[in-house]
Amino acid sequence: MNVRHKRSFLFYFGIAFFSLIVFGFVQPVFAVQQTKADTISTTDLQFTDVQAAKPDTTVNQKSQLTEIKAAGATATKSTEKPKTLWQIFIAGLLGGFAALVMPCIYPLLPLTVSFFTKRAGTRSKGIFHSIIYGVSIIIIYVSLGLIITLLFGSDALNALATNGIFNIFFFLLLVVFGISFLGAFELTLPSSLANKLDENSDKGGLTGIFFMAATLVVVSFSCTGPIIGTLLVEAAAKGERLAPAIGMFGFSLALAVPFTLFALFPSALKSLPKSGGWLNSVKVVLGFLELAFSLKFLSNVDLAYHWNWLDREVFLSLWIAIGLLAVLYLLGKIKFSHDSDLPYLSVLRTFVALVVLSFVVYMIPGLWGAPLKVISGFLPPPATQDFNLNNLTSGIAAAPQQNVSITNKKYEDIFVRGKHEGLNEWYDYEQALQVSKELKKPILIDFTGWNCANCRKMEQEVWSDAGVRQRMQNDFVLLELYVDEKTELPTNEQYTSKFSGKQITSIGKKNSDYEASKFNVNSQPYYVIVNTKGDVLVPPQGANYSVENYIKYLDSGKAAYEQNNGRD
Repeated sequence: MNVRHKRSFLFYFGIAFFSLIVFGFVQPVFAVQQTKADTISTTDLQFTDVQAAKPDTTVNQKSQLTEIKAAGATATKSTEKPKTLWQIFIAGLLGGFAALVMPCIYPLLPLTVSFFTKRAGTRSKGIFHSIIYGVSIIIIYVSLGLIITLLFGSDALNALATNGIFNIFFFLLLVVFGISFLGAFELTLPSSLANKLDENSDKGGLTGIFFMAATLVVVSFSCTGPIIGTLLVEAAAKGERLAPAIGMFGFSLALAVPFTLFALFPSALKSLPKSGGWLNSVKVVLGFLELAFSLKFLSNVDLAYHWNWLDREVFLSLWIAIGLLAVLYLLGKIKFSHDSDLPYLSVLRTFVALVVLSFVVYMIPGLWGAPLKVISGFLPPPATQDFNLNNLTSGIAAAPQQNVSITNKKYEDIFVRGKHEGLNEWYDYEQALQVSKELKKPILIDFTGWNCANCRKMEQEVWSDAGVRQRMQNDFVLLELYVDEKTELPTNEQYTSKFSGKQITSIGKKNSDYEASKFNVNSQPYYVIVNTKGDVLVPPQGANYSVENYIKYLDSGKAAYEQNNGRD
């Protein structure tokens, strides 16, 4: 194998590795919230230094509880913020690598590097100009991210996560992006803008290089626009102030570095595969991905507003269909008007098709109720499934009957699609206190949400454990408080929050106001164990996917309650 073939092999291997990341491990990229608790909109809340309720001092003095309580405590949301920004950066970086092999950018690599080398006259000047070119690309994209934040503000960005109108907008936006990548049309900026920038790029010095970078940004918009749009949507939905800028930094860095590296080693350009139909294939496959991810935003609205369109099996059926179409495309069984003929399958194309097909096969059992823990954060709750074979074969015991004076659970009909097999949920705080008094059991408060990916992940990976479920069935009164429920409260139950001064008009606002005012937290999931007076028994905790940790947390709450002999 000669040197050129070796370099080609390394290039193809790099693309294959990237494809494996995109198709096999999409959740860490597009669901970054899974390493931190999901947050609700804080537009209507103004946080002050309110301390969470403290555990009973007599309980804290019991040495046998010390170790368990330490296991139940978790870090506050502020310690998780850097992880979120880092993951958004990684998402941007991967998006930039995807854009790099698009038909609008890839062919420009050798042209641009050759231009700088010849224009500079010397290799050192060519390298310097290429570095300035790369830095200019980064400045342009990061500025775009900062403009998004300045225009909307961090609070407004955070509100997008649960806002129905914006979720519908994001759904339609990603559908348009996906259709564009499939070749129906191209998203382009006005040609006059590109021409103007190109004229300015003829200027000498660093100014001309900057305008040349700006020309690349505008000309390549038909390829980069959908990826940028998807990235900004994901970053905005996280509600972090710097998220859009960090995402754009990762994206632009992935675009800028190759230009600089090839300027340093221009001979490496010879090892690059020639432009051809494979570039368009990358674009089409990403189009299928855009369509798949758009369904998550539609699902958010469907759950929050109780449209009952996208049940779990419907959602999975659409994903499976999109995946099969992508496989058929990769195998050359279907083609679009702008595709070139595919005389044979390359090893790389076959490998990517295998990865996508494997993912499709993995999803198929979910149509009959298989948990699919890898993508549980994306899927609607299992209770939305019309037929769940898993419930018939898993041996989950029915929820124990609770002999209490309350015969009608408040709001139960609203939350039918969020019910959990084998558990007896309550949805009103006052009713839960009454049940706790009658059953002499502590209350496990679950601050959750319809659009909370971490909540679904906790329910599938932790609550499904037999030991956890047995404790939740027998030792606690489970109170589920949805913070994004849109149902209006009766007029006589609406009030003005003493904490934020805002008008509380819906069930979700009431629950989020309680979480914020009582615990100074606005993240989900958030688990709190209280007694019949609502006093916190052990330190609350957020998402932690360790079953052992959660069992210790539940045991600590039960032990703390029993230390008082159930008396409040």
